[in-house]
Amino acid sequence: MNANDAVQIDPKGRLRHLLTLNGLGRERIVGLLDRAAALRETWRDGELPPLLAGRTVMNLFFEDSTRTRTSFELAARRLGAAVINFDIARSSTNKGETLEDTLATLEAMEADAFIVRHKDNGTPARCAAHARRAAIVNAGDGNHAHPTQGLLDLLTIRDHKKDIEGLKVTICGDVRHSRVARSDIDGLAALGAGEIRICGPAALLPDRSEFPGCRIIEDFDTALAGSDVVIMLRLQKERMQDALGLAEADYFAAYGLTAARLARAREDALVMHPGPMNRGIEIADAVADGPQSVILEQVANGIFVRMAVLAALLADR
Repeated sequence: MNANDAVQIDPKGRLRHLLTLNGLGRERIVGLLDRAAALRETWRDGELPPLLAGRTVMNLFFEDSTRTRTSFELAARRLGAAVINFDIARSSTNKGETLEDTLATLEAMEADAFIVRHKDNGTPARCAAHARRAAIVNAGDGNHAHPTQGLLDLLTIRDHKKDIEGLKVTICGDVRHSRVARSDIDGLAALGAGEIRICGPAALLPDRSEFPGCRIIEDFDTALAGSDVVIMLRLQKERMQDALGLAEADYFAAYGLTAARLARAREDALVMHPGPMNRGIEIADAVADGPQSVILEQVANGIFVRMAVLAALLADR
């Protein structure tokens, strides 16, 4: 058992918290994907059971979020849970209360799960270490991990490609600072992707030692050749001048995904983006809205993946 399993998996082998996909293993990841797909079909048939009736889920978002926070709320409500969106700006954390004391206070109010997003790496794990009975789900911490985003990306790919094993996947953009990229890479590797290519300007690429199983390529055209899946990442605009010395137009010329550039990938390549998108910087309108784009499918699948995670953490205990 590795360090992640010791925190995430309980003594009976059940999922206790979800903090990262790293070390979660193929079997557990596939199980969550299968469960998400089954819940999606059940929802479409109008027969979704209230698996979380009587449970309370609290969103603790210390960073802004649209997709993740909303989809967690919808996921919990669709399964019958009560949802509290904790107002960080008006909480006692602004009076000096520690995160651990805030967590203990809310747990004393019978909260069953906390969805935690924070700018600092390790904050959800810190919550998990102090949680007495509640489950902790990492909704994104620093540049460390965003496991439910990784799962929804895997589900979306699997919907179209049937099997992830052997696929060539290109991830382009600010990989150095991306928690999404790290969770995608963890999940893709666990499910046997054939080649994971990391692309971007040198200043935004990770150290090669961090991802020894990936190909790191600075030239985007080279990285795209023969790709089955292309995942574009959000570029934080403030880094363009400070870290890159590039104007937006220059970045788009070198790393923007256009229809002409996409033609280097396989004819049936998927185009993905975790959002929010910077159109005309990372991706052209014609590609973002084009026939190969599955970006809105990613958004929809996020609800079902988060339903599956919450059900595994709360309904199975």
